[in-house]
Amino acid sequence: MFNLSNAVDYYYWPTPNGQKVAIFLEESERPYVAHPVNISNGEQFSTEFTRISPNQRIPAILDKETGVSVFESGAILLYLAQRRGEFLPVDPKGAAEVMQWLFWQAANLGPILGQAVFFLNYASEHVPLAVARFSKETERLYNVLEQQLRERPYVAGEYSIADMAIYPWVLQHDKQGMTLDAYPNVAAWLEKISMRPAVVRAYAKGEQIRPSGQTDQDRKKLYDLP
Repeated sequence: MFNLSNAVDYYYWPTPNGQKVAIFLEESERPYVAHPVNISNGEQFSTEFTRISPNQRIPAILDKETGVSVFESGAILLYLAQRRGEFLPVDPKGAAEVMQWLFWQAANLGPILGQAVFFLNYASEHVPLAVARFSKETERLYNVLEQQLRERPYVAGEYSIADMAIYPWVLQHDKQGMTLDAYPNVAAWLEKISMRPAVVRAYAKGEQIRPSGQTDQDRKKLYDLP
């Protein structure tokens, strides 16, 4: 039996950023307790959640064994990988290789693809300049990833937290106006990760808490629209 008193409390919603850490927790096969934070209902602004995530964004964790709380998905992945000695090389060169791609996702891939998804799918009006800007940059980033995967099975060679961070964003490539026809290495990488049992479990659990539909009011709350 697992001792849940020492488990990680995981506060999240099944968005790409939320799924990154869910994948790690499933891959790690150690006890955790999921606490859904429905961002469509504004639950991320609650006093309780703000205590562990001052930026009022998911995800966040509370490691009950150490008493440490961490917010920001990349920081959580790095904390868990270092604490558990998993999915992050111990040698400085290998660790740097993983971390640079982890930070690439956080600073480049996520923000750009997030804007592409918004302007292509949720903006109340069509903004041609924004669509062109973020679509062009999305293509550039996919090309960067395609080249990185040309001679290696995973982003940093071996499966790591960098792959876990990137995967949920690439998975929704259709919402970004992208097909993977011109990115065979990315397509093969995506399929390979999609078949991992832990990834399947993480997404199945996410679907269990996700509402079946999203109203216009939900979208306004999600994107802080008036």
